[in-house]
Amino acid sequence: MNTELLEALTILEEEKNISKDTMMDAIENSLISACKNHFGTSDNIKIIMNRETCDYSVYAEKEVVEEVFDPAIEISLEDAEKLDSSLHIGDIAQIPVESKSFGRIATQNAKNLILQKIREEERKVVFDQYFAKEKDIVTGIVQRYVGKNISINLGKADAMLTENEQVKGEKFEPTERIKLYIVEVKNTTKGPKILVSRTHPELVKRLFEAEVAEVKDGTVEIKSIAREAGSRTKMAVWSNDENVDPVGACVGMNGARVNAVVNELRGEKIDIINWSDNPALLIENALSPAKVISVMADPDEKTASVIVPDYQLSLAIGKEGQNARLAARLTGYKIDIKSETQAIESGELPEDYMDQMNNMEEDEEGYVGEYETDAEDAGAQYDNTEDDVEEFEFVETEE
Repeated sequence: MNTELLEALTILEEEKNISKDTMMDAIENSLISACKNHFGTSDNIKIIMNRETCDYSVYAEKEVVEEVFDPAIEISLEDAEKLDSSLHIGDIAQIPVESKSFGRIATQNAKNLILQKIREEERKVVFDQYFAKEKDIVTGIVQRYVGKNISINLGKADAMLTENEQVKGEKFEPTERIKLYIVEVKNTTKGPKILVSRTHPELVKRLFEAEVAEVKDGTVEIKSIAREAGSRTKMAVWSNDENVDPVGACVGMNGARVNAVVNELRGEKIDIINWSDNPALLIENALSPAKVISVMADPDEKTASVIVPDYQLSLAIGKEGQNARLAARLTGYKIDIKSETQAIESGELPEDYMDQMNNMEEDEEGYVGEYETDAEDAGAQYDNTEDDVEEFEFVETEE
């Protein structure tokens, strides 16, 4: 048993996750390469290797001839009989090759071939590991700033957080641990190139999957996300179980779940709304926290006309149009927002709309007044106890 080689291959397998079979193949190839450098050809070289014990033997197959013209592939009958007396002219003799007899150049080439194979397998193992994590989140350690980019250590590989994938205003210190979304993993000659992001909307989704068990097991689905990194995110959620409130599940007890995500995103605001297959209802929810009077949605044209109260117009549009912009991205509709006054001027609401609304309010007040009068006529009275003023008893007296 070749104990030293077996131990070396075992260490490689444990530390670098390179299989023994792969390295045994590399050793075979290196021996063939060394024979070619030493003898000028490797066509007649045969290598027998025991994969369990790592013992190996190298043979050169030579034809037995009367007169040798090419020593690399031929052997005289006299020399062949010294190895095996049963050999005759035309037979193939297997001549043992001692690797110790190889020259310095052949040995160096064989060594380089093995080292190259180790490096290739290392890169392949790392690529496979992070390719499996593509479109997922990982935890990285900030190393240093390289110009405006940030070098991130992901464990077995480094990634570069480019300026375009950074959230404006976020500053990191060396050794700080941050969550990142792996956008893409490319295999290059210098190893895997990993593109990570802090601005991608899927980062928010993955963070909620990590924090909310209902999202991870599929009970609650995140149907759509619209994000302006560093400022605000809108997220529409849907529950596959009527007994589970999707918004409540994502918010958590006292906001614990959503706050964990907000903290990871350095204070970015997150609006969570209920998803609806009804586009009008979805748009109304998406414009939250603004109140909406009416929504007219055209599913074919993907456009919607929304009317809001005059005092809610600025809230519906948001600062620099952010609320309306995120709502449009979230729903996939082009949204036109108008106030009551603008809707009346454009003819979308009747001219006497305001008067109708005022009359409705007066009618509601009149209804309350009539109820109170009727109650008094019926002889209703409240009996408030001194012990507990919050309790009352409704007593109907006889006329």
